[in-house]
Amino acid sequence: MGSGDVEDVFKDEKTPPPLDEDDIALLKTYGLGPYSTSIKKAEKEIKEMAKRVNDLCGIKESDTGLAAPSQWDLVSDKQMMQEEQPLQVARCTKIISPNTEDAKYMINVKQIAKFVVGLGDKVSPTDIEEGMRVGVDRNKYQIQIPLPPKIDPSVTMMTVEEKPDVTYNDVGGCKEQIEKMREALLSCPCYTLKNL
Repeated sequence: MGSGDVEDVFKDEKTPPPLDEDDIALLKTYGLGPYSTSIKKAEKEIKEMAKRVNDLCGIKESDTGLAAPSQWDLVSDKQMMQEEQPLQVARCTKIISPNTEDAKYMINVKQIAKFVVGLGDKVSPTDIEEGMRVGVDRNKYQIQIPLPPKIDPSVTMMTVEEKPDVTYNDVGGCKEQIEKMREALLSCPCYTLKNL
C-alpha cells in the first residue's frame, strides 16, 4: 500500500455530518465526573448565600481601610487613647555630643522654655536631626517621635500636582485670535503713547 492509496481512502470518505444538539450535549458531559453537576450547583448556592450575608451585614470595600462596624472594639480603643499621654510640639535646636551613647538634645518648646533632654524608648538617635520638629512628653520633655516639617495649608493648595502636556496646537481653533494677539503684543504701539 503506497502513499497514493492512503490519499484515495481519505477522498472516498464522506464529510462528517454537522453536530446536532444531542451530540453537543454529549460532548459537554464527556469530561465530567458523576458529581460535577451537583458540585457546580452547590458552588453557585454558596456564592449566592455569601452575597446575601454581605448585603445584610453591610460589608463593602472601603477606601479608608476601616473594618466593619461589627468588628470595632470601642472600649479597648478608648482605654488605649486614655493611656497614651498627649505630646507637645517642640523644635530640636542642637544636638550635644552627637554619635555617642550619652547624646543630649536641646529643644525649644514655644512660649515655655529651652530644655536639654534625652530620647524616649521608641526613638532612634538617627531619626533626630537639628532643626526638625519633634513630639515631646509633657512631664520629662523627652523626645518621643520625630514630626514632619510644618507646611502652611495655603501653600499646599498652590502646589502643582500634575503638569499638563497640552499645547496650543493640541487645543486647536482660535488661530486668528492668536495671530491678532501676537501682532498686538509684538508691534510697537507708539501712537497710543503720544495720546496719553
